[in-house]
Amino acid sequence: MAKSLSVLFVTPEIYPFSKESGVSDFCFSLSLALREIGNDVRVAMPKYGIISERKNKIHDINRLRNIEIPIGDTTYPATVKSSSINNPRSKSQAYITTNHKYFDSRKGIYHDMVDWKEYPDNAERFIYFCRSIIETIVILNWFPDIIHCHDWQTAAFAAMAKNLYPKQFKKTKFVFTFHNLTKQGVFPLNTFDLMGIDKSQLDNFTHKKQFNFLKAGMIYSDAITTVSKEYSEDLLKDKELHNGLDKFIKEKGDMFVGIPTGIDQWIWNAARDETIKTNFDGDFENYKYDNKVELINRFELEYSPKTPLFAMVSRINTQKGINFIIDSADEIFKEDLQLVFLGQGDSELKEKLSKISEKYPNKFKVKFTFDDSLAHLMEAGSDMFLIPSDYEPCALNFMYSLKYGSLPVAHLSGRINSLGIDYFKDQENGNSILFEKWDAESMLEAIKKGLELYKNKEEWNKLTSNLLDTNLSWGENAKKYDEIYRKLM
Repeated sequence: MAKSLSVLFVTPEIYPFSKESGVSDFCFSLSLALREIGNDVRVAMPKYGIISERKNKIHDINRLRNIEIPIGDTTYPATVKSSSINNPRSKSQAYITTNHKYFDSRKGIYHDMVDWKEYPDNAERFIYFCRSIIETIVILNWFPDIIHCHDWQTAAFAAMAKNLYPKQFKKTKFVFTFHNLTKQGVFPLNTFDLMGIDKSQLDNFTHKKQFNFLKAGMIYSDAITTVSKEYSEDLLKDKELHNGLDKFIKEKGDMFVGIPTGIDQWIWNAARDETIKTNFDGDFENYKYDNKVELINRFELEYSPKTPLFAMVSRINTQKGINFIIDSADEIFKEDLQLVFLGQGDSELKEKLSKISEKYPNKFKVKFTFDDSLAHLMEAGSDMFLIPSDYEPCALNFMYSLKYGSLPVAHLSGRINSLGIDYFKDQENGNSILFEKWDAESMLEAIKKGLELYKNKEEWNKLTSNLLDTNLSWGENAKKYDEIYRKLM
């Protein structure tokens, strides 16, 4: 048996503590999958104001109280606490940075929950978080074989560790995963002064005359990964996606790889999910009926057995296709359907969605929040799941929909290219309704196809119940991360 590796995941969010994006579920599921194959995997994250210490069993570590963390010319104390993440098969220790100024006093992760504007000091907040975990490692004298960082918020970690403590971290290898290359962490150049490292390193953070976290993450890391093979290929072709950083990706050679994302087979499992009304026990019609009625009631709609229920869980921005819902609302709601929406985001788009909900109160309901339990119920209770995004790097909602028997109606992009099989092109193997052109008309046409298919109940139930058998666990793909770690060692 291969030697167990010590691995630390450094992430701005992780289920079940905090969630604003797919990074949360990704880090939770992959860290436990790597733990399950024999590695000592731990995780590190900040404690935002929405996180309950009592509910999440977060407790003090005596040695990690009131650590003075330098940020520019000032220091602020951090207390790093402990908890764990787990599923029925695996458990990992979590190190959790607490600090009133940067995290505990705010309910949002990256955005103000009232106006959805990004916190203006996000660069400072996440440099502080990275430094707090670096100091934690030094105090504990636990230097992992691998430190695996996620997205721009932790992209400065490797640079700070290597420059501030070169001897201590000389054997540690750094892996950096970007989940969305368009979010690069771009700030004024004087952001560099907050990290306490030598000015000679400034060029490694400078891109187009601005400070760029992602560039540094690529340069200082020993390997780079992203969340699907399709995304790794597409982003190198598209200047809008890579913003000129393709050079630093290509320089990694075979140490840059896109690995398909999996999902946690224990948490996202219709047969054992404790957050839904009724688990799937082989009787698909009963499972779907009970959860659909519960979901309808939660959104204060009226149940009709002949009316299909669509669901959508999404950040509210144009990249997610929200404008298509707004622009074609009158066409959509002429049809016999209902749509429930859960998400948070752009204030102007939220206002427009609210007005549509007021105009069609019996057909369209919205909840502007993050609610993970409700998101599970929306997968279990909906007949179809709408995914009109411009691009889906890892397609988590597509996978969740398959696992809960909600037929995806989705724009064909990114990872969906390998996961999706259009029912109208292959009825024997079809698992979704796909539209290729990214516009409101194509989305509307796909919705109408779904409505026609729904009328044939026998064919419909056969199709959707078959979705639940899809194997989407990490499996071999977790081993690909393990292989990268071992190559670096």
